[in-house]
Amino acid sequence: MNETERIHELRDLLTRANKAYYTDADPIMSDREFDTLLKELAKLEANHPDLQDPNSPTVRVGGEPIDAFETRKHAIPMLSIDNTYNEQEMRTWVDRTTKAMGTAGSDLFTGGAEDIFVCEPKVDGVALSVRYESGDFTQALTRGDGTEGDDVSHAIRTIRSLPLKLEPKDGINIPDTLEIRGEVYIPLSEFLRINEAREENGEEPFMNPRNACAGTIKQLNPKVAAQRNLGFLAHGIGEVSDPGFASTFTEFIESITKLGLPTTDQRTTAADADAILKEINRIDTARHDLDYATDGVVVRVNDLAQQEALGTTSKSPRWIIAYKFPAERKPTILLDVAHQVGKTGKITPRATLEPVLLAGTTVTHATLHNYGMVRQRDLHIGDTVEVEKAGEIIPQVISVVDSKRPKNAVPVKPPTECPDCASPLEIEPHEAIEDPTRETIRRCVNPECPAQIREKLVWFVGRRQMDIDSLGEQTIDQIRASDIPLNHFADIYRLHEHREALLELDRMGEKKVENMLSSIEASKSRGLARVLASMGIRHVGTSTAKALARVFPDYDALLAADLHQLMPMAINRMSAKKRKELFGLDEQIADEYETGLGEETAQVFHAYLHSKPARETFEELRKLGVDLQSHDYTDTKTQQSSAFSGKKIVLTGSLEHFTRPELTDKLESMGAKVSGSVSKNTDLVIAGESAGSKLTKAESLGIEVWDEARLLNELGA
Repeated sequence: MNETERIHELRDLLTRANKAYYTDADPIMSDREFDTLLKELAKLEANHPDLQDPNSPTVRVGGEPIDAFETRKHAIPMLSIDNTYNEQEMRTWVDRTTKAMGTAGSDLFTGGAEDIFVCEPKVDGVALSVRYESGDFTQALTRGDGTEGDDVSHAIRTIRSLPLKLEPKDGINIPDTLEIRGEVYIPLSEFLRINEAREENGEEPFMNPRNACAGTIKQLNPKVAAQRNLGFLAHGIGEVSDPGFASTFTEFIESITKLGLPTTDQRTTAADADAILKEINRIDTARHDLDYATDGVVVRVNDLAQQEALGTTSKSPRWIIAYKFPAERKPTILLDVAHQVGKTGKITPRATLEPVLLAGTTVTHATLHNYGMVRQRDLHIGDTVEVEKAGEIIPQVISVVDSKRPKNAVPVKPPTECPDCASPLEIEPHEAIEDPTRETIRRCVNPECPAQIREKLVWFVGRRQMDIDSLGEQTIDQIRASDIPLNHFADIYRLHEHREALLELDRMGEKKVENMLSSIEASKSRGLARVLASMGIRHVGTSTAKALARVFPDYDALLAADLHQLMPMAINRMSAKKRKELFGLDEQIADEYETGLGEETAQVFHAYLHSKPARETFEELRKLGVDLQSHDYTDTKTQQSSAFSGKKIVLTGSLEHFTRPELTDKLESMGAKVSGSVSKNTDLVIAGESAGSKLTKAESLGIEVWDEARLLNELGA
């Protein structure tokens, strides 16, 4: 047997082994044998790049990082589901739906059939649309805005329980196009393992499985997803090319389950509201033994023709609803409070509790949100506190049992300086100085605080920031764990001095290091807006950074700007008296331009710019060749003369001559403000091909709509 034949043999064998283990629960080989064969296949594939297959079993362990996400349109929109929170609301929905089904003229539901409705646990994960063509996995999209989502196929291919190729079984014909809607999640057992490892490594644990899952599939490196052992459960129908594939939801689920797709075993049918509520109670009990987070029960009409007849509202189908469980609450003892520093410098109080079983898991820590809440509850160490799981996931302290407070209990006091770097703290809102119970944020203002710098570095190199390839989250951690200094933004631009040391690190070959250093060099020319947006400066995101770069030609001009020049819109809204008292201005600012900053945010940004750490950081970047000139600078008079100046614009649909980011940049450079949603304050909607709900809403509100031809004409293109 030659190597090509062996590759195909191993792929077939390992694919069958995956299915046997994860779908049939009947393994055909040991874990050790599987791993040995997988390594053999990976080695053979490396010798034969011409035989690469995106659905090979080797992708389960990751693969090469992607450069960027692509946004793709859903073949059928992914709408959200309405929620209900009590028995009466559920009965009302059942009555309304049953009457509507009778009006639709079906005889199916008039005889007390037992499978009118279907009930199943509501998995608290990330909604996903998985597409198969001719039985091969081709694409996985996030929900996004419901019309289009991000292509996360690179991460979803690592889910071992999700087949990458469907094989016919029991006479089931696989449609040419089969799109499955479902939920990707991190198993609870896996979530605990990940957080234990993060805590051991001195990293901040993830707050809940859903957020961790969302962050995992948005990693450009699929190895992150592979290491976190994601799960997937199918629960919905997307595009299916064969209309005869299924006539009911239960028939659809039974068919895809036989084809190897993972589905819940907690799904049941019901004939009426009483049966539905009985199933809700059953699932409420059973869910504590499941290895995935649930926050309710999804109830839907079973018959697909009836679903179509019932239709949808502007945002949700009428034939489906989610019953949300109330949060469970129990008493326990507050043992201690830690003060944790986040990536933006925010200090968060975290309670250590006497262990308590809550919603099926043992809780030892809970969020206290902020110090205003700590004061409102008058928390003392040793207090008996009521703990609840928000959304059945995040434990939080709800109240104190005052009658059980021990004598000499010590009140919880907020830190007066950063627990990590001892820098001064900023308190928000400013009124909290007089009324501490109003405090919402206590923040370290040192931009080089060690507790923040790791997260800032990860943000800085990101695709939408300085876009430095091959220097992702894992690589940053690997470098920081070595003797190579990487503690400041400037250190990134000194990595070329440590080329040989980089090559000695695990999995840092010649090609990766060269790509990294080349990308670092290229990032020096991104310009002022990208630098500002990449540094994690409070109140300065991408849009504000671009707005500032359109007004100020370079960093020096920005640094030289008086406070009032950073907030012209706020200045002009002030009374003449206040404007005179604060800034000595007799008149409004003549050239009214947008910076994205208001009165309070401008003060924070101005203080940051003039702080010693910030000035040193910018000067170091300048010395290392980072371009601090604006690539977006536009004379404000040019903006004011533009047909788009001052207009709130929404883009929808596909355009032939522009990508959405390109057109956004162009319109914003001409003084427009581009928004993602249509409202009564929208001035203009630019609609391309396949424009969806945004166009419909704009037309209903009487908002002006342009097609691409009109846009090009106005741009003089």
